[in-house]
Amino acid sequence: MSEFKPLVFSGVQPTGNLHLGNYLGAIRKFVALQDNNDCMYCVVDLHALTAQLVHDDMPGQIRSITAAFLAAGIDPQKHIVFNQSQVPQHAELAWIFNCVARMGWMSRMTQFKDKAGKDREQASLGLFAYPSLMAADILVYRATHVPVGDDQKQHLELTRDIAMKFNLDFGDKIRPTGLGVDITVGNEPVHAYFPMVEPLIDGPAPRVMSLKDGSKKMSKSDPSDLSRVNLMDDSDTISKKIRKAKTDPDALPSEVAGLSGRPEADNLVGIYAALADKTKADVLAEFGGQQFSVFKPALVDLAVDVLAPITDEMRRLMADPGHIDAVLRDGGERARARAEKTMMEVRDIIGFVR
Repeated sequence: MSEFKPLVFSGVQPTGNLHLGNYLGAIRKFVALQDNNDCMYCVVDLHALTAQLVHDDMPGQIRSITAAFLAAGIDPQKHIVFNQSQVPQHAELAWIFNCVARMGWMSRMTQFKDKAGKDREQASLGLFAYPSLMAADILVYRATHVPVGDDQKQHLELTRDIAMKFNLDFGDKIRPTGLGVDITVGNEPVHAYFPMVEPLIDGPAPRVMSLKDGSKKMSKSDPSDLSRVNLMDDSDTISKKIRKAKTDPDALPSEVAGLSGRPEADNLVGIYAALADKTKADVLAEFGGQQFSVFKPALVDLAVDVLAPITDEMRRLMADPGHIDAVLRDGGERARARAEKTMMEVRDIIGFVR
């Protein structure tokens, strides 16, 4: 092998309702990337246990994410759509990476600090080791690119650190197998089994914020349903939430620099830009100088036009769980075949006896 074969991998947790932020920040990117890439999209149900161990309807949540993938336009025949727990190799590689990663690396993860809160002694070991499993999710397929939100970029950097340490620790065992690739990291040549994964972060609204507080990310866990637009919301509900979204009394600026210090205005302009496939500058060129009483109705119309077809298709798919399960089974079989090829090679590199 002279180079790593390009492969895009990403996943979404089945925890609560998918919302506009999930669509703009992740799922819509997934759809666009499939045109020119080999893609694998995963419902990361093992990760869901770090947020909540006991779920009332885990199967329903897994199917809902899958339905959103399909309704948005992901092709499960040309690409692979599956749920993580169907591929045990994720957990196997995660354990190996637990032994590769250093405690100091994990301790610096800001998402652990945020989610664990003040009482970290009560946080689960799974939450602490979450980035190691994320690294395994990606590298068990030797994926080269991952579309992520800006808040996950640190985890992707950790994935690169884990990959590099594995490559360096086992370099003498990788080269004789003929499995690795010669790469350059900095100015140093490295014979690598795992690639240095690259993040794909772009678009006018890579991070969609709460409709009630422009300083906080739009979240499924926010206690206020008015803080987010859910993908299953009907048109009237979308209209209500956007019209009630927090703003300030000033008119929209004519230039992007005028959004500085106005997080709610910046968020709504960013949402409009992303939905319309425009830049914030384009949006302000059209609406600059106008009040939110004019801008919000236009945003409602745009959001309904974009989301209504996806919502309708999600509802149709959710009414046929057998079809969704068949998609996941097929994707799981294909993913397991790829993952097992990697794990057979990793076991040989480490020196496990088959």
